[in-house]
Amino acid sequence: MARILVAEDESAIAEFIRRALTAAGHQATVAADGAAAWRLALAEDFDLLLSDVRMPVMDGVALALALGADRPDLPVLLMTGFASERERADDLAGFVSGVLQKPFSMADLLAAVAAALSARNA
Repeated sequence: MARILVAEDESAIAEFIRRALTAAGHQATVAADGAAAWRLALAEDFDLLLSDVRMPVMDGVALALALGADRPDLPVLLMTGFASERERADDLAGFVSGVLQKPFSMADLLAAVAAALSARNA
């Protein structure tokens, strides 16, 4: 199906996402921070970036902005559990495909990923 880059610094959440995406037939690559995800996104071809907003080194908003300049063809789906971070993410409507509110279920995750991927292919 799709190659998805996951930027998430909490290992338990990253593993949940990786397993859910893999079970749905996607290939998931996990990066522990925004800078590592940015390097991977420039070096490899991904169909979607799924990124936490709050991370060390480079947060998800900075990552979305950097990739908007370097890889404008790569859709970005952000995740956050913080209301203030959601407001920051919502301000990036031109750069992101959506914002997934934490905590989320596997069904919520897969629906958001499907929507972001279908918007890319539209």
